Amino acid sequence: MKTIEQLIQCLPQIGQVTWVSIRPERGGQVKVLEEVEVVENKGLAGDHYKGKADSKRHITLIQAEHLQAVASMLGRESIDPALTRRNIVVKGINLLALQNKQFQIGEAILETTGLCHPCSRMEENLGEGGYNAMRGHGGITARIIKGGKVRIGDEVKVI
Repeated sequence: MKTIEQLIQCLPQIGQVTWVSIRPERGGQVKVLEEVEVVENKGLAGDHYKGKADSKRHITLIQAEHLQAVASMLGRESIDPALTRRNIVVKGINLLALQNKQFQIGEAILETTGLCHPCSRMEENLGEGGYNAMRGHGGITARIIKGGKVRIGDEVKVI
């Protein structure tokens, strides 16, 4: 029988990037991209968070599967990822299982720094109940260990 620690370390799943965006201005419109330059210790090229080297929030990620769960709670068929204001949507890997791990997306290496909790904009963007629907489904924040390109279709895997 495996120990809990052994189970936590076992993550053979490989995810895939399905959506990429930046937010050029704080509170401004989300810009959807096919690829983005991920800058070591900074953030995403063109994103308003870029340049804060000591930040624990260089990049935000959310699971496509969680977007479906939130849509279901809100009685919708789907949710436009832009409404969540996250940088990258991935599918096929549990982002919460990446806690205390480094992982690779495309050319970049990231490290989970925490949960990405919903803000009051979720009520505005998703409608009444949007904030509570996003609770526990907001994804993760990460620090950029090594920069490089991230593209739609890139693999997401533990190093």
